[in-house]
Amino acid sequence: MPTLSHASIVFFFFSLLFPSLRFAIGFQWSGGTRVHEWVFGYIMGEKLEQRGQDSQSFIGINYGQVANNLPPPEATAKLLKSTSIEKVRLYGADPGIIKALANTGIGIVIGAANGDIPALASDPNFAAQWVNSNVIAYYPASKIILITVGNEVMSSTDQNLMSQLLPAMQNVQNALNAASLGGKIKVSTVHSMAVLTQSDPPSSGAFNPATSDTMRGLLEFQRNTGSPFAINPYPFFAYQSDPRPETLAFCLFQPNSGRVDSGNNIKYTNMFDAQVDSVRSALNAMGFKEVEIVVAETGWPYSGDANEVGPSIENAKAYNGNLIAHLRSMAGTPLMPGKSVDTYIFALYDENLKPGPGSERAFGLFKPDLSMTYDVSLSKSSQTPSTPETPVNPSPNPTASSGWCVPKTGVSDAQLQANLDYACSQGIDCTPIQPGGACFEPNTVASHAAYAMNLLYQSSGKNSWNCDFTQTATLTSSNPSYNACTFPGS
Repeated sequence: MPTLSHASIVFFFFSLLFPSLRFAIGFQWSGGTRVHEWVFGYIMGEKLEQRGQDSQSFIGINYGQVANNLPPPEATAKLLKSTSIEKVRLYGADPGIIKALANTGIGIVIGAANGDIPALASDPNFAAQWVNSNVIAYYPASKIILITVGNEVMSSTDQNLMSQLLPAMQNVQNALNAASLGGKIKVSTVHSMAVLTQSDPPSSGAFNPATSDTMRGLLEFQRNTGSPFAINPYPFFAYQSDPRPETLAFCLFQPNSGRVDSGNNIKYTNMFDAQVDSVRSALNAMGFKEVEIVVAETGWPYSGDANEVGPSIENAKAYNGNLIAHLRSMAGTPLMPGKSVDTYIFALYDENLKPGPGSERAFGLFKPDLSMTYDVSLSKSSQTPSTPETPVNPSPNPTASSGWCVPKTGVSDAQLQANLDYACSQGIDCTPIQPGGACFEPNTVASHAAYAMNLLYQSSGKNSWNCDFTQTATLTSSNPSYNACTFPGS
């Protein structure tokens, strides 16, 4: 019989004592033996039930304007109100957009350009004028929540600009304080992942020692003011540098064998969590555990040049859809469990005038005519929540939302193990296949994987791609329930 660690037993009985809480628990199997590996956090049952339809404060979007075909700001404001997006990040402070978002309740992030940093740093009056023109003129009707001073300055080669960044942020903060807005609107700056010289494994995350003094000054300011550390993690670029199938699955939140952090033995099942936790580790290592993280940009292009690896409608839909589902699950990351990091998806629209490879102009979730490029269930009128979608090339399963999702015959235990680990890490209740549960026997990987895969399918959109698991699952009209073990389904 399998044995559980003492920690596993504690968690198991805790879940029995508090049935109103659901634990998103991941497990690793070895020859049929379950070993408790990590707890993502707890989720109120009611919260999980309504996760797909309500607005979520942790879901934001980037609204770039390097284009000549964008819809009027008023139309965009109406579009955003029809979605569960609650925050919008602007790269500047366009008055038309800020006005259009007035009285919508949508949080607005505005930006001071890199070119403004020298004047903001050297002239407090310029900073006060900037705040008067771009904040006070619209607040509070327009819900400005954050000002980002500069974009990816710390990973540039401009040492002079880096040295001016903190004084610029301080002067903007002082101007907000003078207007009695210091506690209501935060001041930050946005970083690329290049500010880390070490990120793999996540526990080894470390900032560039060459700029550590400047970074420490920024972080001390952010700790004192309560502003977040804004970072741009892109699993897309990680895949481009390592274009193996297993890397793609890891980047798209699809079933995979996972990657174990050699520093703390935590298994990661997706690149997003690994990248965010590497930033968490870097902040902790420098002594700034109190500074929270905001994901200022992340996304996946749906198209690109012929020589680009990764861009496609299927991959973009899988990444953004699965990211949204991951955020809605409130699982968090292994180092920050039980809550979702505020995340701004890139991007609202394509920016057809951006330079660079074709993928740079193909990140938009919506088209200029306001139609969806592809559906990731952000609309409040969606009938189903956004759910993990697999794989890149869906198998020809029926699309009817009925029946049960079960493994195909001949699937290896290793693949079933990956499916099981993945399903149980997505916020579903896997306690019935724990010792003492109604579906624990027979104690085999195949039996437990079948239950978990079906439960994830039933709690997701019940579309054909929800029962694919990299082409190792299929829909059946035969109820697989047995004895006291009930498989949810039609």
